Amino acid sequence: MAQAAVVRGFFSVIISILVVLVVVVQGATDSQDVTALVNLYAALQFPSQLSNWNSNGGDPCTQSWFGVVCSGANVTQLNLHNLGLNGNLGYSLSQFYSLTVLDVGQNNLQGNIPYQLPPYVQQLNLGGNQLTGNIPYSLQQMWSLTNLILNHNQLGNGIPDIFANLTNLQTLDLSFNSLTGSLPSSLGDLTTLTSLNVQNNKLSGSLPPSLANLKNLQTLNVEDNQFTGWIPPGLSPHLNLLTGGNDFSQSPAPPPPPYRSPPARQSPPARTTSGTNSSNSGSNGFWTGARIGGITAVVLLIVIASILLAILYFRRRKRGENMLDEEKASRGSWLRTFGSSAQQDQPMKASPPIKTLKAPPTLKTVTERVVVREPRKSPNTTIAATSYSVADLQAATNSFAQESLVGEGSLGRVYRGDFQDGQVLAVKKLDTSAPLVQNEQDFLGVVSNIARLRHANITELVGYCAEHGQRLLVYEYLNHGTLNDILHSNEDNVKRLSWNVRVKIALGAARALEYLHEVCLPAVVHRNFKSGNVLLDDELNPHVSDCGIADLSPLGSDHQVSPQIPGSFGYSAPEYAMSGIYTVKSDVYSFGVVMLELLTGRKPLDSSRPRAEQSLVRWATPQLHDIDALAKMVDPALKGIYPAKSLSRFADIIALCVQPEPEFRPPMSELVQALVRLMQRASLSKRRSGDDRSLDHHDTTDISG
Repeated sequence: MAQAAVVRGFFSVIISILVVLVVVVQGATDSQDVTALVNLYAALQFPSQLSNWNSNGGDPCTQSWFGVVCSGANVTQLNLHNLGLNGNLGYSLSQFYSLTVLDVGQNNLQGNIPYQLPPYVQQLNLGGNQLTGNIPYSLQQMWSLTNLILNHNQLGNGIPDIFANLTNLQTLDLSFNSLTGSLPSSLGDLTTLTSLNVQNNKLSGSLPPSLANLKNLQTLNVEDNQFTGWIPPGLSPHLNLLTGGNDFSQSPAPPPPPYRSPPARQSPPARTTSGTNSSNSGSNGFWTGARIGGITAVVLLIVIASILLAILYFRRRKRGENMLDEEKASRGSWLRTFGSSAQQDQPMKASPPIKTLKAPPTLKTVTERVVVREPRKSPNTTIAATSYSVADLQAATNSFAQESLVGEGSLGRVYRGDFQDGQVLAVKKLDTSAPLVQNEQDFLGVVSNIARLRHANITELVGYCAEHGQRLLVYEYLNHGTLNDILHSNEDNVKRLSWNVRVKIALGAARALEYLHEVCLPAVVHRNFKSGNVLLDDELNPHVSDCGIADLSPLGSDHQVSPQIPGSFGYSAPEYAMSGIYTVKSDVYSFGVVMLELLTGRKPLDSSRPRAEQSLVRWATPQLHDIDALAKMVDPALKGIYPAKSLSRFADIIALCVQPEPEFRPPMSELVQALVRLMQRASLSKRRSGDDRSLDHHDTTDISG
């Protein structure tokens, strides 16, 4: 009876544990998914079409938020197709670790495609919107993609070479945009691709021969572009090929180049414990870190209890089979044997060998290593940019006439170039005195590095020239000039910046530096970040220029720079002035100075002001945490139209950046998140009347975009 009672008690405990486990598994929606949904709701401007959505949070999985599909407590699908949504996609999509389907196609979404997207999404449909900017380079990290739809938007610039690792991609639609340049050769790595549509763009060059590798391809539409050359031989005979509206050659195609084995493909990164378990793809995010830990503890408890029950059962059976005295003798013998064995084993024990275990790489560490690869600096370096002749650039700039001059920096002058095809580009004519500029091999290596920098907030390198001893770089042209021009120009007709636009500019510039510092490998130190290197487009979005160009300076390296490079005093960090060393933390300091310019409208150094106010950092830093003094520091051009809370938080971020000790300055990723939170709070407060009385009703710019 006693034995049966023990067994019943044991199984009662096991059942109770399993009941608790079921309750845990069927709990509320994952808090990270809820936060991401709330942020997306704000970015979409709280549309009424999204029934049951709540800006204060809740439980989307059990409250049936429109378009939200869950598995367990994780959001796995967002189906928001053709709902007339406005706004933008926000900056929290990367928090959806379990999302496999994101469909926001056929809406009215604007702005850039966020650089940070759901990392494990399989079907991504952003087509039929009004999205602008570049195709984000981060797509190459999204190993699970099967369908990528970006058609019928306003995307520009080139198609980044990002497809080598997207081995599951079946559908790729980039049609009806304004994409330029050539098709990347890595498209030939998409062996599972069945449909490729790039029609109605401004693509040029020849089709890559690697397209012949796509044996599963059923549809290839390249109509209405500017392609030339030959149709690659070896395309599938069953392929539906559409080529009209191009200028392909009708003569026989030349023989293909010698075959080269492709580089080893990287394995997809394992998902972190905060996301889903990659070994159970069918669970769609069910196995969160908390559940895995809970289940492991339960299983361990069951195993221990089972062992104890087995021992108890064995001992009771032993007692029932023998006489009492025999049981005692047997028990004594067993105890003596166990004790003797334990004593004999004791001297033999030794400390186990200490193993130094390397922590597994996080998702971020893995993804960083596939974004920007440093090219070999050789004469045969492949450069993802157009090679121009000196004659072409002379014709475009009217022989570098004075009236075409638009700027001048430490490495050369910048001219406006009007090209015969209608393009307007910026032509930077470099001073050839620097050794790396003189040496063509080194120059081309640096240019190749610069050309691989692809980000919506970085000025794109379009082309270069290395001919007759001349060294020139050709960039996209942004006709709104620099942030320095707008902030410090005395001209009355210069468009002034509202507070919301200033915050937007700060965030965009921060994202550019975050990409350089924390995504590129090795990290790229700008070394000359200033308001004069922040260019603005028609929508006043920032584009950081001169990224990677510091390598062309004398003594250029990742950490040390020539005194010529930080060409504007007032932006340089204290450690540079003392040691000549310039690091990513020095860039953070310079970023803080630019934020001070946005806040105050003052120059970093201004000899026309009283002596105590000539250095912007020295004058402003002691006042950043004084509310009354801060209000007096604000740029008079704002005319008092700004939210006081936003101003205070903006000042707090500046104070972190301009600390004299570099080790105390935060990384750019933390600054980006701080500015994102600032924008989101401001966007919410604008929609709640009376939340912030200092926000003037005339200021209607939505900084959440």
